[in-house]
Amino acid sequence: MPLDAVDRPYVGIWLRVLSGMLFTGMLVCIKAVSDEVPVGQSVFFRSLFALLPIVVFLALRREFPQGLATRRPLGHALRSGLGAAAMFASFAAVAVLPVAETTLLAQLTPIFMALGGVLLLGERFTWVRALAMGLAMGGMAVLVLPNVGGASQSGQLVGYLLAVLSAVLTAGALLTVRRISRTETAGAIAFYFILVSALAGLATLPLGWAALRLEVLSLLVLAGLLGGAAHIAMTLAFRYAEASRLAPFEYLALLWPVLADWLLFDIPASHHFFLALPLMLGGVVLAALEGKRLKWPLRR
Repeated sequence: MPLDAVDRPYVGIWLRVLSGMLFTGMLVCIKAVSDEVPVGQSVFFRSLFALLPIVVFLALRREFPQGLATRRPLGHALRSGLGAAAMFASFAAVAVLPVAETTLLAQLTPIFMALGGVLLLGERFTWVRALAMGLAMGGMAVLVLPNVGGASQSGQLVGYLLAVLSAVLTAGALLTVRRISRTETAGAIAFYFILVSALAGLATLPLGWAALRLEVLSLLVLAGLLGGAAHIAMTLAFRYAEASRLAPFEYLALLWPVLADWLLFDIPASHHFFLALPLMLGGVVLAALEGKRLKWPLRR
């Protein structure tokens, strides 16, 4: 917990739940415009308007602009590049998949972080990590394989691959954050990620952007504001409560995408989703516990 943290767990829990709702609202906006707006254009507007609440938040904390000074520009470049690529993949995935399935596959991030810790950081490959990966991969197979046969026309298979790729890239970005956060502030890491993402989205302008109707433009602006507000809510959640207290509420965030699919897009969650859910979340929980290096009795 940060040095300026205050132990108010109920506030932290409420903020973590709120951040899940806000992130879901962002994805709903992106999915709603995906038939009309190219992915790069969506990334640009989401990132550009996310800067507004983040800059205001940093200014209120007296971290703007002085808090943006950095001693690790290459680290920021790597983290921001991986994060921007993950955003592209995630937005492309949610265009063809239900919001709930995209969000569930994003939960694979801790699994890929655990694997990356072994391959890139020299961490031990324990039985806990092996079991976590086995459960998560089993859950992914339960979700994906029944839909592969008819995926050639709907693009579902491509959507699944993009969602998994987004989780891999996000894991890489977070592993980079683990390295640079020793000298860099959370505000600087967030700001440069959003800035690089906006520039990456803008770079797709020569490929052709859509002429935006007012309704579509409003949804893109709303996606950016919701994304920025979600990041702030999550940051504050970890200020008011320990990560261990927030962990059970990480997965409550999956309720909002299921409701959004059902109520807004008339896409009820499939039985494959509910079969995959406990397997994948079980693997994620084990990976998170291993990441905290808890001493299990069987390891003593």
